[in-house]
Amino acid sequence: MENWQRQGFALVSGAARGPVLFSDMPISFWGGIDPETGMVIDISHPLHGRSIAGTVLAIPSGRGSCTGSSVMMQLIANHCAPAAMVFSRREEILALGSIVADEIFGLSIPMLALSETDFEALRTLDRVQVWGNRIALDHGFEPLPEPDPAKPSTVTLSPEDEALLSGKGSRASAAAMRIILKMADILEAPDLIPVTKAHIDGCIYTGPASLRFAELLADWGGRVAVPTTLNAISVDQRRWREHGTDPAIAVPASALADAYVKMGAKPSFTCAPYLLEHPPEQGEDVVWAESNAVVYANSVLGARTMKYPDYLDICIALTGRAPRAGCHIEENRLAKLHIRVPDFSSVDDSFWPLLGYHCGYLAPAEIPVISGLAHLKPVADDLKAFGAAFATSSGAPMFHLLGITPDANGLEQATGGRPVPEITFSLDDLGESFRRLNSAADEKVDLVSLGNPHFSIEEFRNLAQLTEGKTVNPSTAMVITCGRAVQARAIEEGLQQRLEAFGARIVTDACWCTVVEPVLPPSARVIMTNSGKFAHYGPGLTGRRMRFGPLAACVEAAVTGVAQHRLPDYLQQT
Repeated sequence: MENWQRQGFALVSGAARGPVLFSDMPISFWGGIDPETGMVIDISHPLHGRSIAGTVLAIPSGRGSCTGSSVMMQLIANHCAPAAMVFSRREEILALGSIVADEIFGLSIPMLALSETDFEALRTLDRVQVWGNRIALDHGFEPLPEPDPAKPSTVTLSPEDEALLSGKGSRASAAAMRIILKMADILEAPDLIPVTKAHIDGCIYTGPASLRFAELLADWGGRVAVPTTLNAISVDQRRWREHGTDPAIAVPASALADAYVKMGAKPSFTCAPYLLEHPPEQGEDVVWAESNAVVYANSVLGARTMKYPDYLDICIALTGRAPRAGCHIEENRLAKLHIRVPDFSSVDDSFWPLLGYHCGYLAPAEIPVISGLAHLKPVADDLKAFGAAFATSSGAPMFHLLGITPDANGLEQATGGRPVPEITFSLDDLGESFRRLNSAADEKVDLVSLGNPHFSIEEFRNLAQLTEGKTVNPSTAMVITCGRAVQARAIEEGLQQRLEAFGARIVTDACWCTVVEPVLPPSARVIMTNSGKFAHYGPGLTGRRMRFGPLAACVEAAVTGVAQHRLPDYLQQT
């Protein structure tokens, strides 16, 4: 191994050296890495408790949230990022964080994609150096080689694209086009296509770097070119003072939201934009970020969007132009894996997020088609919960449910008629994922969190029925997050009033991946949720342990203050 050296694909060019920190498990930087310290905070990851700062971090890819790019940029700005990163797949979300950091701050880290065989060799190496598209053993004394000059872009631009790039629109749109082109080269997109709608995830505050980026674009004359909605933000913008949120967090988080509104985005502040009026239609090309929204748009609505990283979303919204790549191309929407689900005669509502979470682990990067579910007739909220949990554990931009989702009327349609590998799993396997989501040993519950993704009006109606004639236990709190549009309907139907009489608290704008103290009670130690997404992210984001179960069990925990350890009935079928 003395002269070990390999070539790969330079996602971000540069030169660096450092000790290898290797894992064969992908990680979501949002909820998995602390952007202030570089520590791994995902309790389910093998690197939990380790620092990535200054290392050559070797992971197959990222996974989960589109906000990983924002965390990466903040890590770079805080000087606690890896020295370099190496992947076994082309990792667009984390690469984009380094690209934007270079554009805005003149700081970046090299990122390299290797073949799976060459990546696996890193498991046994101590120190390496990365430069350009190459990686080699590092002996610690020779100067780092200079990376090769960047190759000119091969993306074909229209006259309108050229005009934007030259600054004839605004300084912001020119910067946006430079970022788009760098990503298009990584994706090997031949050209750019028009999009009709945008949903921005980059409005989540991850630190001063995220605010600086948005305010610069706004100051540079940035204005969205297509109808644009905003994801959930980090505070309830209208009531953060009432909630007692620390101004050190609330003021910059609110300013970040204002910067995007200044650029023409609608202050929708929801992580479930598919619940708003006029969602994308089947076949419509859009730019949506927020992992659960991307998966829902592609899979359930049949719209076309990539899993756009934070910051690339606003760049495309400012120009109306996106790389012709990913799920915008029919071929790239086909399933590469078939997951056969065991026969379930009946399930409760916890089944869908649990199954989505489990299938995400089985398909960490490839789009799956999942069969054996059509007879269960899932409703929109079931698909919402499934997709959000799937997008937490998988990096894939969509899924197909055979006989349910629009591009999977049959196996041949979902796969394009090509043979694909098949995976089956047992009740015990699914039970293990259930136990993984239940990280709390204590039966006492201090907080019940609902609305990740944001609550729908149907969920408000169901919850109002379940809580009728009951009250929240004095030792327990229940907090529901939702978008402003859904809250208005809940008030109109009298649902918010009924739930407040029960003892629940309703928060808008923020969601459970962004909620901070004291909306999250400082004294709470165990949180109960019906969200597979939050059950996974919660320990890392909040420092609390989680209990997971159906909505009825959440109500029971709110009323009694305890959640008993028990498997759902559908996991005990014989």
